[in-house]
Amino acid sequence: MKNTEFNEWSELDRPREKLVRLGLSSLSIAELIAILIRTGSKNKNAVELSKELLASYDNNLASLSRLSIQELSRVKGLGSVKAISIMAALELGRRRREFEISGNKIKSSADVAAQMQPLLSDLAHEEFWIILLNRANKIISKKKVSMGGTSGTVVDPKIIFKEAIQVACSNIIAVHNHPSGTNEPSLADKELTKKLKTGANHLDIQLIDHIIIAGNSYYSFADEGEL
Repeated sequence: MKNTEFNEWSELDRPREKLVRLGLSSLSIAELIAILIRTGSKNKNAVELSKELLASYDNNLASLSRLSIQELSRVKGLGSVKAISIMAALELGRRRREFEISGNKIKSSADVAAQMQPLLSDLAHEEFWIILLNRANKIISKKKVSMGGTSGTVVDPKIIFKEAIQVACSNIIAVHNHPSGTNEPSLADKELTKKLKTGANHLDIQLIDHIIIAGNSYYSFADEGEL
């Protein structure tokens, strides 16, 4: 039977000791996950279990991020406690990316993508958000206004404009994701954009962009001249 606990391994092979001796950058992704889950399964130590987990998802952390805790818990050898530790670490990574975006003034569609991709790019369902801005295009707040399934979400313009009026914003950016990975807008996306633009104009608010996040790519209605 193979060893499962860190303290049963050769000292040079223990991820925690390796981290202390050589620094975080010396550890592989599997070793970092092993530190999170602490123990392996009956026949695998923590690093071997982590390698097997990564291999099951093409060594792609983004694929792991799309799993629910329930799905990850069903992986042989993990269980709910280890799955929660992994998902919490992945969520911290997402939030760090969002926090590190410098400044809060939107100057381009790329700025919007930088703000929103950490929140939306790995989701397996659609979410619709609005970014509320002052006249200088500085962010007042970001709000999630709806959440749906894998192929769409219902958006009520009245909720969007209520949020905009409450903070007396001057400009709005609409953002939603396509879990399919295709950033091309659907007919429904185009129709909703027209509704939002018309409604905003009546309130003396400007819809300055509608952006679709699809993994690491995005589509900007403003960049494509559709606003």
